[in-house]
Amino acid sequence: MRTCLLSFFLVGFIVAVFAQASPQSLTDKRERKKNLTVREYNTDAKGSSRWMDHLTVYNAKGLKIEEIEYATYGMRERIIFEYDAQDRCVKEVVYDDRNKVSRIRKYDFNPDGTRKTQYNYLPNGRLYSTKVYQYSN
Repeated sequence: MRTCLLSFFLVGFIVAVFAQASPQSLTDKRERKKNLTVREYNTDAKGSSRWMDHLTVYNAKGLKIEEIEYATYGMRERIIFEYDAQDRCVKEVVYDDRNKVSRIRKYDFNPDGTRKTQYNYLPNGRLYSTKVYQYSN
């Protein structure tokens, strides 16, 4: 019984801490990312070869505006992010290894700011699929 009460208290405390910390931690993360460029590198097991794996660029607001994934042969994929006035990502343009648009994603949002719908377009602008987000407790 004592262990059960202690576990219940501990879980309640953790939930309370994370519920209060979430908005501030998001602000702190964004603050640290202002005008930041992050380069990620891989090395082989011997340490003799090194290559770039990812490049991520953040704007003055700390929002991710570009992400590039690399392979050993060079760029594999590049994504450009666009935001609305509420700093919600409303569009992603994905480029292939030849830097040509391969797909476009656009997003609609619920009044509470959660994603409602994702629209997936071909490079020619034709809609090819839709994803609907559903939230439950």
